[in-house]
Amino acid sequence: MIQFFFENISEIPINPTVKQWLEDLIYAEDKKPGDINYIFCDDQYLLKVNRDFLSHDYYTDIITFDYVKGKTISGDIFVSLPRISENAVSLGQGFDSELFRVIAHGVLHLCGYGDKSKVEVLEMRRKEDHYLSLFLK
Repeated sequence: MIQFFFENISEIPINPTVKQWLEDLIYAEDKKPGDINYIFCDDQYLLKVNRDFLSHDYYTDIITFDYVKGKTISGDIFVSLPRISENAVSLGQGFDSELFRVIAHGVLHLCGYGDKSKVEVLEMRRKEDHYLSLFLK
């Protein structure tokens, strides 16, 4: 089950088709959806998560905690909405487009895709673009 939560930030409307899109993405990657929680928050909340759990002292747009078992995709995905907004402006994207990219990014991490090397980043971006094209058509 995919759920959306809001911490330290006003709730925003999430397109009701997002859950089905994410499930379709997971099935397309030959996986099964489990319990996936998106926690939308502000920068300070995500910075605290980054410091407390990863010992990183910097702002980020997303942190994914992986609870995957076999082919069942489960995890907690923390997303900073202010960071998404800033990134959208700096990248010349709309807020929704950047938000959906990051939402897909988190699930793709749970599906096994990384983003540490240049090759991984290119593959992640290719996957994000592919799934975004299916959602935003």
